Amino acid sequence: MNSQANIASRTPQCDVSDESLIAQYRKSGDRGLYETLIRRYEREIYSYLRRYIGNAEMAEDAFQGTFLQVHLKCNQFDPSRRFRPWLYAIATNQAIDVQRRNKRHRMVSLDRSSTSEWDDRNSSWSEKLVGDSPDPHSAASDQENSRWVHESVEALGESMQQVIQLVYYQGLKYREAADVLGIPVGTVKSRLHAAIQRLGLLWDETHQRSGD
Repeated sequence: MNSQANIASRTPQCDVSDESLIAQYRKSGDRGLYETLIRRYEREIYSYLRRYIGNAEMAEDAFQGTFLQVHLKCNQFDPSRRFRPWLYAIATNQAIDVQRRNKRHRMVSLDRSSTSEWDDRNSSWSEKLVGDSPDPHSAASDQENSRWVHESVEALGESMQQVIQLVYYQGLKYREAADVLGIPVGTVKSRLHAAIQRLGLLWDETHQRSGD
């Protein structure tokens, strides 16, 4: 058993799946395997928590809690499922717990520095926000558009904010987001549709008024 863990530890991390790492960690308790998982996801998960909560100190608390729970609950991981949605579910619960402890219930949207682009298949209006136009006038409006996104996404209900964060900004698939939130895939899709519809209306209303 220990020899298997040592082999996994010595294997280049790109050749060992997340699921294999946590399975070996559960059997052996090898800290090297656990630390490999942390290294793989630390930037991604902290970035998610930072944007979700909107406060660096609270995000750090949630981040530490997330990986503590990975350690404590590794025996509860279902090896037939994928590790990433399970990790995001833990991170989301930790974010909610931190918000409750601090009596803060808000989410912060990503700006254009996001590592994931908006999905053009579902949101034609978003091309106005994140398009790669070389037009200097468009570039000058980026900051204003980012503020608009921030305010508009915050105006959505929490359930719609969550699916936008997970699917659009973190790049999770519908099924993965459904696993994270504990809801059917169809509900993820319907919430995304409702969010996009609402954001499209807000965009039109805002920019029609500004053009009057």
